[in-house]
Amino acid sequence: MGVSALGTASGVLTQDLLDKLRAGDEAAQVTPIDFNITYENDRKNALEILDAKMTNLNDSMEALQTPALFDERQTSIVGTSVSVTAAANSDVQDFTLNVTQLATKQIEQSGSFGSNTDLIATAAGSMNLNVDGVDYTIDYDATTTLEDLKKSINTIAGDGVDATIVQIANGDYRLFLSSVNTGTTQDITLTDNSGNLSDDGGATAGGTNLTTGLVAVQTGVDANFEYNGQAITRTSNEVNDLIVGYEITLSEVGSSQVSVTQNRDNILEKVDSFVSQYNAIMTELSALTKSSVDSNEKGIFSSDSTIKRMQQSLENMIGSAGEGVSTMYEFGFDVDKDGALSIDKTVLNQQLDANPKNVEAMFSGGDYTDAAGNTIAVKGMFVEMFSTTDELSKYNGTLDLFKNSLTDRISSLEDNRLKTIERLDSKYAVLQKQYAAYDAMIQRFNNSSSMFTEMANQSNGN
Repeated sequence: MGVSALGTASGVLTQDLLDKLRAGDEAAQVTPIDFNITYENDRKNALEILDAKMTNLNDSMEALQTPALFDERQTSIVGTSVSVTAAANSDVQDFTLNVTQLATKQIEQSGSFGSNTDLIATAAGSMNLNVDGVDYTIDYDATTTLEDLKKSINTIAGDGVDATIVQIANGDYRLFLSSVNTGTTQDITLTDNSGNLSDDGGATAGGTNLTTGLVAVQTGVDANFEYNGQAITRTSNEVNDLIVGYEITLSEVGSSQVSVTQNRDNILEKVDSFVSQYNAIMTELSALTKSSVDSNEKGIFSSDSTIKRMQQSLENMIGSAGEGVSTMYEFGFDVDKDGALSIDKTVLNQQLDANPKNVEAMFSGGDYTDAAGNTIAVKGMFVEMFSTTDELSKYNGTLDLFKNSLTDRISSLEDNRLKTIERLDSKYAVLQKQYAAYDAMIQRFNNSSSMFTEMANQSNGN
């Protein structure tokens, strides 16, 4: 900036004077630009908030224009004998399941061994393990223990049987073989192919306890239950072939009433989201476009036609959706005098009860059947409305173009500010030099005046 000693000679043309002149020029030329930059940035920030709310509204409408939303199912059960899940688009119905017998596994128990490290054979050989008609070859040798055998069975035949060793009492260990699956076909047999299993009672080797000593402690049986009074038999307690899309688990003996319905909770949740997001953006638009003589209450876009047209477009889309076939009001939607959207879920549920296909068609598109029985192909109200909002918020859409125009204006203002400051810098660099020259001249005049004064004083004194 200026030379700090400016004006020290004369005390007239000082740096402080230049600074005050500079401050006056900045207040007249730079400050208005700063104000405009701040204002345009505020508008841009408000637009970004608006854009985010528009994205939320679009997302809520996309969720409602998906036909799969209406295919989702939920189940309710009175009773504890079964659990049921229903896949999307499966049958909607009420039914009774009465479980009279659960399917069980086949469980075999060997004879007694003194410990889990007892040897089972006197020489190398193999056993044949048969589960549900499937053969598994289990090798052994003279060093194979009961524990080794258990591990071999689980490794080789683990898809058909589970082997475990249980200590019944002190010195009484037994091998248990449990079928992986349930039902009457899950027979388990264990035979010696080589004849090398020991039969000495388990002191050093007791392999025959695994064959001749194998006894059933639980017999595999099929599940028996009734579907609406009709007797049904299955080999498993997991039933997925009774009704297409249903997965039924039989849990205990007893009767349960099952109801499979459309997943209304999910539909209503997404409707609530749409109503909430619509009201959020309309509240924001009302605040941004509010007219008022009070600058603190006046909306930042109160005089902007682009944002006002956007607000009007959103208001109009609620009233016009339905392609003339139906309206949103018929499904429980309503708008109050302040423009707030609401949903009467009782009305919507009544429509879903009466004709769920019509609700689906009017929400997401499809064939709508009118009161006269005519079938009319419709795009869907939420598809229609999404087209309106997408046009406003998409790339090169209304909001995007408006945001770009604000960015360009801010850039132009910042360039203008820079040029203005450069002009002032040049102006005051010249003034500083001029002030320095003037100051020197004044100093010379002051020195000459002092000299003449001194000469006159001397003359008068003489």
